[in-house]
Amino acid sequence: MSAEGSTKAILAALTANAGIAVAKFAGFAITGSSSMLAEGVHSVADTSNQALLLFGQRQARKDADQLHPFGYARSRYFYSFVVALVLFSLGSLFAIYEGIEKVEHPHELDSPLVAVVILVIAIVLEGYSFLTASKESKKLRNGTSWWRFIRTTRNPELPVVLLEDSGALVGLVLALAGVGLSTATGDGRWDGIATIGIGILLGVIAIVLIVEMQSLLIGEGVTVEDEKVLRAALTGDGVDRVIHMKTQYLGPDELLVAAKIAIPAGADAQTIATAIDRAEKRVREALPAARVIYLEPDIDRGEAAVPSSPSSPPSS
Repeated sequence: MSAEGSTKAILAALTANAGIAVAKFAGFAITGSSSMLAEGVHSVADTSNQALLLFGQRQARKDADQLHPFGYARSRYFYSFVVALVLFSLGSLFAIYEGIEKVEHPHELDSPLVAVVILVIAIVLEGYSFLTASKESKKLRNGTSWWRFIRTTRNPELPVVLLEDSGALVGLVLALAGVGLSTATGDGRWDGIATIGIGILLGVIAIVLIVEMQSLLIGEGVTVEDEKVLRAALTGDGVDRVIHMKTQYLGPDELLVAAKIAIPAGADAQTIATAIDRAEKRVREALPAARVIYLEPDIDRGEAAVPSSPSSPPSS
């Protein structure tokens, strides 16, 4: 479900951004608007980003091998991190540079109506892409706020597409305002100011994505809520308690669970094996992403449980 929804959102964004990029560059050629040029480069960067995300998904499907025994699922995190860097370098820095240049050397826009029409069409197409990403994200969001979803989801592509599309929509509004104010006042500096605003916006989005993807690349465990679910699933039916536990996402849909569990004193090997099998089954039912489970049984001596390492904070 995670990968399928991500792919649908990425393809919608890829199609929309490719068409928008062509229209924006045509608008820049006709009008000379720097905000149109910045938005054109932004759309090219976004299109390249979506291609990278699709490539990352393809790499993640490679089978595990001797060198990578847990597989290649983290490729999705790596390419999402690369996307954040591309968004920052190609989008933000270029837009800020172009905006400063336009403020220092303003000129009147040619055929501003053409720019307005292109920007309005682009807003409609970006809106379609954003709605697609929002619809797919709702399947994983489980009623949480959008910001919490971006901060806590282990799916890397949907936050990237959501933030790219929302940033693109705000950027288009800024570009529209820049063209409108430049036309109304006859002062081309407004177009440059709007371009700088687009660059700053892209930079903020890129920084948020870089922080989130870096955290996923390093390795995140389950949330506090999911840790409680895991502990409850492990305990009972031959398992007295969880002595300590560590978790880590090997990929968006694959969770590693390693725990030392307390077994009643006097239990024989067959009883212990049965208890472990049942505990693994309960964990997989409670959290289907828990595909790799290592349980170490220990005799329950009654000492206080050793606390597990704190779960990784949500993509900090």
